[in-house]
Amino acid sequence: MSPNPRIVVTRALPGQVLVPLERLGEVWVSPHERSLSPGELREAVRGADAVIATVNDRIDEHVLRAAGPQLRVVANVATGYDNLDLRATNAHRVIATNTPGVLVDATADLTMALLLDVTRRVSEGDRLIRSGTPWAWDMSFMLGTGLRDKRLGIVGMGRIGRAVAQRAAAFGMEIVHFSRRGPGTDGPSRWLPLDELLASSDVVSLHCPLTSETRHMVDADALKRMKSSAYLINTARGPVVDEKALVAVLQSGGIAGAGLDVYEDEPAVQPGLAEMDNVVLAPHLGSATTETRTRMAALAVENVEAVLTGHPAPSPILVPSE
Repeated sequence: MSPNPRIVVTRALPGQVLVPLERLGEVWVSPHERSLSPGELREAVRGADAVIATVNDRIDEHVLRAAGPQLRVVANVATGYDNLDLRATNAHRVIATNTPGVLVDATADLTMALLLDVTRRVSEGDRLIRSGTPWAWDMSFMLGTGLRDKRLGIVGMGRIGRAVAQRAAAFGMEIVHFSRRGPGTDGPSRWLPLDELLASSDVVSLHCPLTSETRHMVDADALKRMKSSAYLINTARGPVVDEKALVAVLQSGGIAGAGLDVYEDEPAVQPGLAEMDNVVLAPHLGSATTETRTRMAALAVENVEAVLTGHPAPSPILVPSE
């Protein structure tokens, strides 16, 4: 470790999580309450020995070159790492880490919140009352959809997918899933081919990583396979869904509704989505509990501290896929 390593933190982190790093060297924290622009990011990382990044920071060849050869570690405060160019970090011999595992429960809880909200029309009802629109209870007023005996199709059966399956089973749902691992034992769920899952599920919930294979996996053709009474939930990554195709299928009544926490061009939202009452929109809240965000930040700090002091990082080192 250099005598006084420079540690760059691209967004302010909660609590006192940075204290261990302040004992190690010079810690620079971005003063902005927003993501750094690409130019600002390249300038900020110059001379850095470590960078703590968030999901909105694109760490690529340009950033790594700007940092310089002394850079040893990039710690991503996220489970996903599609913002990291792992081929570039590997070529520069920079250790890359993420924060897996710590946001499983928070994201699974939010998935169920979106599912319940859109199927029971909670946000729609909230908007109606706040608007001052006259209303009165009757037998057919704002009917939603119950969950018992409905089929939930989970795309991506990792830790979050399994946590969602456990929660949905408690609501009496039948669980099926598709994952790259193929058929296997996944608790209360059984594996189906993706086309069959889309065609037979009452709710489709996305929990897969963003890769070249999953980008626009839910496109116009995939959406057309879904039931007209089905709902789509996305708490994974926005570009897994072709949002223009989603708007078109919702406008045509091809599916019943959607609950989204992530967006293709975040923070921008595809025109048309915000105008539809059968769409619930959340601003990337999957990990947004005090406990989870604090633990994510602390784990990123632990990864940096370990690498700079010559110890193995608590999180697995990220390597490029073949």
